[in-house]
Amino acid sequence: MPPDVLIVRFSAIGDILLMTPLLRAVRRRHPDARITVVTKAAFAPLLAHNPRVTEVIGWDETQPLAALGRQLKGRGFSHRMDLHGSLRSLMLRRHVGGRWSTYPKHRVARAVLIRTKRDIYGDRRPVAERYFDAARSLDVVPDEGSLEMFLPRPTLKAAEEFLAARGIGATRQLIAVAPGAAHFTKRWPLHHWTALVRRLVDSGNDVVVVGGPDDREVAAVVSEAGGERAVSAAGEFDLPGSAALLKRARALVSGDTGLMHLATAVGTPVVVLFGPTVLPFGFFPYRAKATVLERDLYCRPCSAHGGPTCPEVHHRCMQDTTPEDIQDALRKLPR
Repeated sequence: MPPDVLIVRFSAIGDILLMTPLLRAVRRRHPDARITVVTKAAFAPLLAHNPRVTEVIGWDETQPLAALGRQLKGRGFSHRMDLHGSLRSLMLRRHVGGRWSTYPKHRVARAVLIRTKRDIYGDRRPVAERYFDAARSLDVVPDEGSLEMFLPRPTLKAAEEFLAARGIGATRQLIAVAPGAAHFTKRWPLHHWTALVRRLVDSGNDVVVVGGPDDREVAAVVSEAGGERAVSAAGEFDLPGSAALLKRARALVSGDTGLMHLATAVGTPVVVLFGPTVLPFGFFPYRAKATVLERDLYCRPCSAHGGPTCPEVHHRCMQDTTPEDIQDALRKLPR
């Protein structure tokens, strides 16, 4: 009988996209499997058109977990995977019942590295491959592919029309930039972003600034630096729409954010600035055309996800990377 698989990963953009190599592997190994993914409703569009997935359940956070658990409990899944590993996912597991498998988050090794700068990670695999530990009983292994994001034609067309209406990316190479980040310590300074956009425009590129509704203000400032050759799309598109814009770009410049993974999922090369976070955490661009810029500083890493202030005040992990460094990395990116 084909496997009936339940996978839970509530958030966020990057973590969900990092599941796609596993989804691909399960579908190829078990073509007739039923694969159900539970995530937050806001992130369900990331998988809505993924042919590897049978069903995506977008959980509305106003709905009690117990109600979601009752919805899933009687489904008779043969395999249940918790790829979130949080208190919330543990609560859902208790409501659903049955046997569950998980993956190694290496919380102790991460905490030791942050607090003492001593690297005791034995497992150097990226998170996309650690997820496979939860699927051992399905006999799957990672392939050579990257992340995946499937976009319907109307979404691609809307992105094309947005750019065409503004005369962006038609006759000049298009570069996407993502200046936003949830936490201050992951943000490249605004004066660097504006200087970079001016340099990109002056060297013959068009620029589209991408991000969510919370990034509108900073995106407006960054796009204004490029004059008529730069445009802000922050808050104008949902996640698939932003992915469609990124697909049109020659490259994306961003910090360690979900948009970095969104770009790699549509095959767009990336130049990424890593500051408070580091390679052993497992979130570097996965099997992608990518250049990671980071500084070898005594204070890195300082947190697991970034924070509101730099513990050392100087914020050199981001300040010290210059627009010239970014432009040089863009020139060297493989096509």
